[in-house]
Parts: sequence; structure tokens; C-alpha cells
Amino acid sequence: MALPATAQQELIKDQPLNDPAVIDLFGLSVAFGGRPILKGLRGDLRGKAIGLLGPNGAGKTTLIHTLLGFYTPTAGTAHIFGQDIVDHAKEIKSLVGYMPERDSFISKMSAVHFVRLMAELSGLPSEAALERAHEALFYVGLGEARYRKLETYSLGMKQLAKLAQAIVHGPRLIFLDEPTNGLDPPARLRMIKLIREIRDSGQAHILLSSHLLLDVEECCDEILILKDGQIAVNCNLEEERKSNRKFLMLETRGDLAGFVAALKELGCEYAITGDHRVKIVLQAGVEVRDLYRIAAREKIQLRKLSYKRDSLEDIFLKAMENGHGGL
Repeated sequence: MALPATAQQELIKDQPLNDPAVIDLFGLSVAFGGRPILKGLRGDLRGKAIGLLGPNGAGKTTLIHTLLGFYTPTAGTAHIFGQDIVDHAKEIKSLVGYMPERDSFISKMSAVHFVRLMAELSGLPSEAALERAHEALFYVGLGEARYRKLETYSLGMKQLAKLAQAIVHGPRLIFLDEPTNGLDPPARLRMIKLIREIRDSGQAHILLSSHLLLDVEECCDEILILKDGQIAVNCNLEEERKSNRKFLMLETRGDLAGFVAALKELGCEYAITGDHRVKIVLQAGVEVRDLYRIAAREKIQLRKLSYKRDSLEDIFLKAMENGHGGL
């Protein structure tokens, strides 16, 4: 399934997705009542789908609301696709879509009229907005229920309606704040599938804020972790997982005595966990090719070699333990 064709055409018009950065942060700070919430955030976000993580009170929602223009920075600024969030707030509104965590529906309004209104507020003419509203509701699976009042919708349907209004005008960047909040397993899977389809279409970037690490792990290629209003981690998720590749598990054939003796000479820690299984922690300067060289010399077969890969939970917990890692 693809985004509505008319939305795609509007989306890519004169604005390719290979811009240097989706979001640039230039010392962005926000304070309420003199209390700092965001503290000099710096860096750039480039992923197709960016996961925004952090404990309660870390500043995730404040960052989203500031990027959307709801709050004025107390210091610094940010750019979305190269446009300043303060100086070009109106232009940015046509480039972004926002699915809020909390319901923000208008009483007695049907889904199609609500989504049409959101499209008009994003800058579409009335007639085009109505056409897009129908397309967006069919896209998320609410086509048959689009004339029903929103207050009659189930929780899962309301979440889909919020997604429809976020994508109706063909944005280049979609903010999703807790999109699976409260959903049962089948509804959650449906939402994740839609998010991944939007990501894989190549027509829009996504910034996904969630307290569910699994949602981010399944959808995102880049993560931004906030802690106490500062950046603890900003990285490509796959590259971060691969960076911890010093812990190896080997399955071998042959006499291990000479092999492990050579490992000890290299300064590697090791443990023999079975007749032919060895766990190894490589030291600085020791590479996997050295293991193959030793194995060939000692006439050992390396039947299987696997790396320990950090999960997103591992990365998140390290960020919470290590404090502010910066960018």
C-alpha cells in the first residue's frame, strides 16, 4: 500500500528527500517559569524514521512541541529541512504532520470533516482538502467509517483517525507521539505496519516518540535519547549495535589447547563453554581475521562465529547509566 498518489505528488514537489538533515538543532533551549526543560541541544537528525526516547520528564514532548512552533526557544534554534522554526513557522506547518498523544477531536464532527479541516489548516484549498481526507481515511482503513462521528469510534479507530489527519496534506516529516498508546496487540500491529509502509515509501520522514522500545526498534533507523533535557545518545541504530562487536561466540572442531593458548598470548579473555564452544572478548587491536589466522595455524575449524548485538534496551540502559553522551 502506498500513500495517496496526489499526496505523493505534493510531497515531493521541488523538495527532494536527500536534504542534508531532516532536523538541525543549534543549541536549542527551552525553559518554563525559569526552569530549564531543554538544555542546549545540538546535532542533526537524518534518518528515515527517528526514534525519540527518554524517561518521563526528559523533554521529549517539549522538543516535539518546540519544533512544531508551540513553544518559543529561550536560546538557540532548530531547522526543519533547512528552515528556521521561528523565522519560517508558517512554511514549516505545510511540511510537517502531527499525531498527538492525546485526543484532540472536535465534538459532533465526523471523521471526514475533521480530517478535511486539518488539511485546510495545513494550507490545502477546501476542495483538495476534502479529496485528500477521503484518500487518507481509506489509506488507514477507515474508509467505511469516515462519515461516523468521531466520538463513536473505538480507541484503535481514533488512533487511526489521528494518523489520517497527520498525513492528509502530504507532509515531508510526520511527528508521531505515542501512536500505539493503549492499543491491543492486533491494533498495535496494524499501526506499526502503517508506520513502516509510510517509512518505506520514501515519501516522508518520521519522528516517533514512544515509551515502548519495541515500537522504536521495529520502525526506526536512528535514535535520539534525552535525559534531563540533554542528549544522552544520538546515533544510527544499526551502527550503534555493530559498534559492540568485540564479544564473539565460536563453534569449533579440533584440539582447542593451542588455539586458546594463542588467544591468551593476544590478551583476549575467553571461556570454554562446551567441548567445541568458546566465548571470546577481543582486546583493542585484535580483529576477527587474527582468529582465522590462529585457527589455520593450529589446524582448528571455525564452524560458526556470531556477534553479540546490543538490543535497543541495552543502548537505552547504557545511556541512562552513562549520563549525557552528547553528539
